[in-house]
This record gives sequence, C-alpha cells and structure tokens, in this order.
Amino acid sequence: MGAKASQRGPETDWSSGMRLVEEISRADWEKIDQVIDKFKNRQGILIPVLKEVQDICGYLPKKVQHRIAQGLQLPASQVYGVVSFYAFFTTIPRGKHIIRVCLGTACYVRGSKQILDNLQRELHVEVGGITRDRNFSLEAVRCLGACGLAPVMVVGNETYGMITPGKAIEIVSSYR
Repeated sequence: MGAKASQRGPETDWSSGMRLVEEISRADWEKIDQVIDKFKNRQGILIPVLKEVQDICGYLPKKVQHRIAQGLQLPASQVYGVVSFYAFFTTIPRGKHIIRVCLGTACYVRGSKQILDNLQRELHVEVGGITRDRNFSLEAVRCLGACGLAPVMVVGNETYGMITPGKAIEIVSSYR
C-alpha cells in the first residue's frame, strides 16, 4: 500500500480498501480508561489490558498504546514491545470477521486463487484491507494446515474446506 497517513488528523484511503488512520470515539476512549483503571497498580497486567483494549478498538494504534503506557505508568517502549512481539496484537485496523484464504500449493492448484479473486471483487477489498463497513478483513495465507480439505478458507475460527468461489461468497454472506 505504501501510503502514509499524515500527523494532521484522520485520513482514509478507501480506494485501497484500508483505513489508514482510525478515529477513536469518545465512548471508546472512556472504555479504554475504564480498562486501565480496572488494572491500575497491579503487576503483570499489560497483556490483559492490551487484549481488552484491542477488543474495544479492533486494533492498537500508537495513540492508544501511549494512553495505556501513561495510565499504567509504563514506558511506551515496553507497551510497543509487547504489542509488536505477540502476533495476536495488531497495529492496523481489522474487520470484525477476518477471512483467510489459503494459497498453499494444495489449495492453489484446486482453485484458491479464484476464490480469493472472487472475494476481492464481491467485497470490494484488496488483500490486507478491510471492507468499508469494517465487517471483513481479507488475508491471503501460505498454509492453513488443512491440505486434505483444499481449497480452504477460514472465517474467524471456522474452517471451510472443499469450497468453490460461489460457496465462499455464500459463507461470507452468512456473517453479515
């Protein structure tokens, strides 16, 4: 994508299917502060705080990480270090439902590329992006470890195997 958001304020690049900067609502800031207050002055609480805050925002942008660091009286570098170390934390917006399409060899030769192309076209989103309504993120992965079910797609924690491009759209539509 390569585009960078300016420091001036929220900007959006819908043409790429990705929100570059997300504005955190006043209600979400209040929820974040409640989470911080709930865990304040306790040891070993950074990961649970980050998880709860990510559940509120959908991701952990730098301004949220700074608020957590200040509220817990931790160095911002420590918060960033934990966020960047653990794969389950993300600093980019994700949709409510994450769609992963396997492009490993077994899936690819059985049509996963066509499934991915069809999802991109139907959802109006690029790989790595999120839909306008923030309902879906679309990711291409190298292997989901279910080669016997190829082609495979995962939505959230549900694995769908032996799917067609049309079936993939039906499955995704059930999450709307």
